[in-house]
Amino acid sequence: MTSFDSLDSVLDKDGVRLTVDDAVATVTLTNPAKRNAQSPALWRALTEAGRMLPGSVRVVVLRGEGKSFSAGLDRQAFTPEGFDGEPSFLDLARGSAEELDAVIAEYQEAFTWWRRNDLVSIAAVQGHAIGAGFQLALGCDLRIVAQDVQFAMRETSLGLVPDLTGTHPLVSLVGYARALEICATGRFVQAEEAERIGLANLVVPAEELDGSVRDLAAALLAAPRDAVIETKALLRGAQDRTYEEQRKAERAAQARRLRDLAGLAD
Repeated sequence: MTSFDSLDSVLDKDGVRLTVDDAVATVTLTNPAKRNAQSPALWRALTEAGRMLPGSVRVVVLRGEGKSFSAGLDRQAFTPEGFDGEPSFLDLARGSAEELDAVIAEYQEAFTWWRRNDLVSIAAVQGHAIGAGFQLALGCDLRIVAQDVQFAMRETSLGLVPDLTGTHPLVSLVGYARALEICATGRFVQAEEAERIGLANLVVPAEELDGSVRDLAAALLAAPRDAVIETKALLRGAQDRTYEEQRKAERAAQARRLRDLAGLAD
């Protein structure tokens, strides 16, 4: 598999670069000088990257340049001047509830497409993954982390709540009580604990992070695409179904796969 940094860019703007190597796409956060701090422009670029993926892509890797995956929201968002060409968060707060809801919903789109059933997404996380950075990593299906990783949900310390779609996967992964404790205290979750409680699928030395992600991507590509898509859909829906409903969903999915293998697909 080609190196993550050796391909021509499909998209390269506002701190986000998208490259595609056949069935593997790589989305890289490209502002290491600011520890890949996030902004509305970056979120729009992430959303655009998701929309630009060719149909051949089966695995998407999310990574950050430099020592940190993402240190979270750029604090400039909370200054009166905000970002150039953008309303500050303080200005947004003065608008109507409907307008504010629509803006946050737009921001959330950058964090949602990673869970599409036709893709498997892998976050390669090193250093800080704080606030919006933590939520972006949580948006992916799988997380491989370096030994120096530090996850933290710091929104409550700012008088805010995590609102970039991270609360649902966090509770699903670690349970309500631990998710509440992590969010309410804002403390760091480091590599050993992240693996133990289910936040990380694998912990590796920092110098092995890219190689381990490539190995996992290759393993995911070894299985037939339609079987992976059906399996992901089954697993994602399991928590919302009863045991009997899940049994029924399994039968229906298997019937589709068998008919397809027999050349009898509808």
